[in-house]
Amino acid sequence: MSIDWSYAWRALVKNWPMFWYGMKVTIEFALVGTVFGFLIGLVVGAIRSVPIDPLDSPLIKGLKKFGRWITGLYIWVFRGTPMMIQACFIYYLLRPVIHWGPITAGFVIISINTGAYMAEILRSGIQSVDPGQLEACKAIGMSNFQAMVYVIFPQAIKNTFPAIGNQLVVNLKDSCMMNVISVTELFFQSSSIAGSNMRFVEIYFDTAILYLILTTAATWLLNLIERRMSQDEDTAKKKKFFMEMSA
Repeated sequence: MSIDWSYAWRALVKNWPMFWYGMKVTIEFALVGTVFGFLIGLVVGAIRSVPIDPLDSPLIKGLKKFGRWITGLYIWVFRGTPMMIQACFIYYLLRPVIHWGPITAGFVIISINTGAYMAEILRSGIQSVDPGQLEACKAIGMSNFQAMVYVIFPQAIKNTFPAIGNQLVVNLKDSCMMNVISVTELFFQSSSIAGSNMRFVEIYFDTAILYLILTTAATWLLNLIERRMSQDEDTAKKKKFFMEMSA
């Protein structure tokens, strides 16, 4: 079947309010899921990266091992099952208890799912930091928590920024899975439009173009931020160099 290009354009213009509403919901889900997923991943990644010191008491060692086990189980489950299945299971499981709506449930589900991926991204970033820096922090009297917050985390986040940004792009696309619990994001709106006029090819072509625009804009913005971060780092290095030379 060929595409009627003129109809695809007319359908996009005619149904633009519905497309635009779906795009706004998709962007909201991607942003909320990425931000809260990042916070979840930060906590989970930190728990999995805390070293078990031989001098720790048996209770502390047990708590650290339990923390690693429970966070490992969380990552295993949410990375090993489709988000669509997670959405159906969690939404319908908890709806009789907390009476939440699809939007609230969708925000929670995409955040928890993203957190599992962020945890592994951030854990790799933490491990990429020279272990000697943690030892140096301890040598000057800093606790593990202080060392993580003030020394390790900033470097880990910077090292993994491209992967963190990529997760935002993934969430822009994967938010369409929330339509299974009736979240009115872009794909849900597109399905409604296509079902009302039975022109599936043209409508889904329009939808693909809109998703492409969203992901391209997000990628461009993230690359801009990354370049700015690199420029700031180069400026800081040059400033430090000239200060040392003048000292």
